[in-house]
Amino acid sequence: MEIFLYLVHIAVCFVLIMVVLLQSGKAADLAGAFGGGGSQTALGSRGAATVLTKATTICAILFMLTSLGLALYGSNRSGSVLEEVPIAEPAPETAPEPASSPEQVPVPDSETPPAADAASSDGAPSGPATPAQK
Repeated sequence: MEIFLYLVHIAVCFVLIMVVLLQSGKAADLAGAFGGGGSQTALGSRGAATVLTKATTICAILFMLTSLGLALYGSNRSGSVLEEVPIAEPAPETAPEPASSPEQVPVPDSETPPAADAASSDGAPSGPATPAQK
């Protein structure tokens, strides 16, 4: 049914384009070039309905009906296009392993830094000097 509706819609589109392009404009005669013709009406005088104007009306109605049919047929589908795309599962998160570098060598507890040795041999407390200690 959908393919049939598409084919009819495309055929009506082409016929409607051709019928509209084959028609002559309202001011195509010599009087229209000089501003004459139908000054009494809002859009100019209207001549008798020709075969092309009737075909335009019929094609316009068919175009609207097929457009409405395609819109109704398309609205019956549930969901959107994005719902049909499979979702890839995320990679499991692992904790980063600590990087061991040669710069981070642990200091044994038995060794003390040289600054601490100097402070402890004098018997003076380590830390910033206060005016009372000077």
